Amino acid sequence: MAHSITIETAFGLSIPTSITVVETRTSVIPSLNLSPLSNTVAYVLTFFMGFLPLLPIILRINGYESKVIDKISLIGYTSLGFFTLSFTFLLAKDFLFQFVSFVNNFFNEQQIVDESKRDFIKKSVSIGIIGLTGSATAYGFYNARKGPKVIKENIFLKNLPPEFENYKIAQISDLHVGPTIKRPYVEKVFDTIANVNPDMLAVTGDLVDGSVENLRSDLEPFKDMIAKDGTFFVTGNHEYYSGVDRWLDETDRLGMTNLINSNSIIEKQESKICIAGITDFRAHQIKKSHRSNPKRALNNVSNDIPKIVLAHQPNSIFSVHDSGADLQISGHTHGGQFVPFNFPTKLANAYLAGLYDHDGTQIYVNRGTGYWGPPLRLGIPSEITELTLKRLAA
Repeated sequence: MAHSITIETAFGLSIPTSITVVETRTSVIPSLNLSPLSNTVAYVLTFFMGFLPLLPIILRINGYESKVIDKISLIGYTSLGFFTLSFTFLLAKDFLFQFVSFVNNFFNEQQIVDESKRDFIKKSVSIGIIGLTGSATAYGFYNARKGPKVIKENIFLKNLPPEFENYKIAQISDLHVGPTIKRPYVEKVFDTIANVNPDMLAVTGDLVDGSVENLRSDLEPFKDMIAKDGTFFVTGNHEYYSGVDRWLDETDRLGMTNLINSNSIIEKQESKICIAGITDFRAHQIKKSHRSNPKRALNNVSNDIPKIVLAHQPNSIFSVHDSGADLQISGHTHGGQFVPFNFPTKLANAYLAGLYDHDGTQIYVNRGTGYWGPPLRLGIPSEITELTLKRLAA
């Protein structure tokens, strides 16, 4: 099942890349008026860069993991980002040209075509698209690799005990430690969390992309994480792609409390809050016993205790709301990761990024502490969330 999902992902990613390679081969390169040798080099380079994004996925499907493959992955996924942005810009260019042509035909404007002028425009547009795509890719790569920023949000709960006023939750989500995110990035994340000095740390899934054997050393900084009330973990969809049981053993070894449709009560003096966690929204498709169940997670929790549910996907909000929770903390969407993919991402998820009210149940969606696939962040920064609980005045 995990492999079939990866194959579907590879197929989906190949569509814009393939279209862009064809468009580059048939439209962009010819418009540059290169020499025959330069044309050949450009064609070969375009094909090679188009194949690069699929190479690491094919290798991982077949179970190969190594430092060399990790390097190939970084280059391949960056190439994927380049081609994805190229696809967007080429689509915009074609739309614009078609619109201009439609307007001219609509008003029956017959213009004498100056071939040299047309060739100059085509060449200028092609050079502009290449330059714009390259610049956007480089800037997005820098933003993705520099590490997350801290996003602060106050959460007002009507039944919050006074003892938990200003209680601080740090949230990380979608760190995606794997082929392109390694220990130095993880250490950077934990240096930032240390400055937040949270009462507890919530890890809302998609922590890893790969096997325990290959990534164990990259996650060692978690052992040094000290939050007063501990670190709580729930599964995302990616934990199921590389052996969820092994990863749950590993997160336990690293000192996290795994919340598998279960809860933990945090007490201060005689006051309490409930931290519950549910499995990924679609976990049952891979492991039937992990069907997400908010009601079980909140079983036997008194109604007067504030209930906070960690759930990887925002789409869990409907069942979480029905279970009587006060707050859901999620991730999964990456906020779209880079413009313009925030728009289709919003269509696929109940909520995209930030704080929302869902019929009385609040939900916060983290934009992702790392990234997935293309190492790019454009207009949507990676984040560590600092959630501060506040008592809502009656």
